[in-house]
Amino acid sequence: MKVQTKQELARTLDYSILPKQTTREEILFGCQKAREYHFAALYTSSSYWTPLVAKELADCPDIEIGTGISFPFGTAPIEVKTYEMKKALSDGCTAIDMVINCGALRSGDVATVREEVRRLVDLCRGRAVSKCIFDVCFLTEAEIKTVCDLVLEYGVDYAKTSTGQFEGPTLGQVLLMKKLLAGTPIKLKVAGVKFPRPQNAVTFLNAGADRIGTRAAVEIVEAWDQLLAAGLVCPCQSEAAVA
Repeated sequence: MKVQTKQELARTLDYSILPKQTTREEILFGCQKAREYHFAALYTSSSYWTPLVAKELADCPDIEIGTGISFPFGTAPIEVKTYEMKKALSDGCTAIDMVINCGALRSGDVATVREEVRRLVDLCRGRAVSKCIFDVCFLTEAEIKTVCDLVLEYGVDYAKTSTGQFEGPTLGQVLLMKKLLAGTPIKLKVAGVKFPRPQNAVTFLNAGADRIGTRAAVEIVEAWDQLLAAGLVCPCQSEAAVA
């Protein structure tokens, strides 16, 4: 996705506040920044904080309120993931990022991953945006294709590369996922963007990512002028005229 304005860049970012020691004050500050920059979403590590976020962003219906399911390991039994998703939705989440059980996938238990994906879509339908986390750093190209096939089969809204808690994706893996999803309505979310984050985030967007999940959303948006000066983003005609 090619962004041409600072506002467009902000709308590609899912702002994540995930540290286990996060306080109420830090969540409130994150809500303030999400509103200020009009990010696409604000994520917390579990739905514990969701009611607070929903209250603070009640006047911003186009900012998704998100959380992770079985985050970051993805190894919780299906029944536990199902409960987590139901609880998150009842608490006010409008976006659900579920981590697949990549250990099951790598052991040949595709049926478990299939059922996880099916339940994600069924529970989110009409209520929340569904996003399926692969953690591609642990997967082969064939395994990435298998999960993309499941995402396509059940109609997940976003295929997401990573939790961001381990290694992020390579550029090659992002390009592979984009190729596998080409011509479909499934969008691509990249997480695990490493330093330097502004430059790398724009690179992934230019490679075809629709969203970037990151703790550095503020840093990335505030680097707009530097990205512009370096030629990494191209301004729209109106911005160029003002310049």
